[in-house]
Amino acid sequence: MTSVQGTAVDIPTEDGVADAYLSHPADGEPRPAVLLYMDAFGLRPRLEQMADRLAGAGYTVLVPNVFYRAGRAPLFDLPEFIDPAARPEIFQSIMPVMQQLTPEAAMRDAGAYLRWLADCPAAADGPVALTGYCMGARLTLLTAGTYPDRVAAAAGFHGGRLATEAPDSPHLVAEHITAELYFGHADQDPSLPTEQIERLENALTKAGVRHRCEVYPGAGHGYTQSDTSAYDREGDERHWAALLDLLKRTF
Repeated sequence: MTSVQGTAVDIPTEDGVADAYLSHPADGEPRPAVLLYMDAFGLRPRLEQMADRLAGAGYTVLVPNVFYRAGRAPLFDLPEFIDPAARPEIFQSIMPVMQQLTPEAAMRDAGAYLRWLADCPAAADGPVALTGYCMGARLTLLTAGTYPDRVAAAAGFHGGRLATEAPDSPHLVAEHITAELYFGHADQDPSLPTEQIERLENALTKAGVRHRCEVYPGAGHGYTQSDTSAYDREGDERHWAALLDLLKRTF
């Protein structure tokens, strides 16, 4: 692992300014860029740690606050250890903000993030990779299909509602995707039941998308997030191995 430098940055968008965290190797040399999409708990130290780990592996990593329309991070009063069962009011604060982020708005923002990375001195020229967690996995899939010429690889972990019957379901962009995809599903995740896993797999296969979808046994929704009660160390380390393997093969 190389030493890294992390800084707070602001990204102009069509709807305002998104605050974000940028991490990259401290030598300042341009590196392949990774856009990391947050989970619903938002931009916080855990996600900065994850960005730093990726940067230490040789990447320039941008983590935007996708809820910036509601304010700068941190938006929510989160404890150091997040246990929604003990604090159900957490989701009462989060859900309205999540619902305000429509696919259309999120993809306008994605264009701004990708343009910002294209101009970032710490990011190498060429396409980027994406990785997303929980709701961020939906954004990963949508971004890969909306900006296929900018995305070389995309990964999503413990994502929910990836292949619903709604007309704006993320899996419906599969026909546009040119990137290689990886998904690590949680097998104890009510937000992604078996029928959605199968629907996603079928859509990607039909579209000829290079992909691998795996179900992590014993892992629940949020298994990569060590500051939450959902954390599963085995699933988290498996996620890191799969993500770094994807990046190594596609960059």
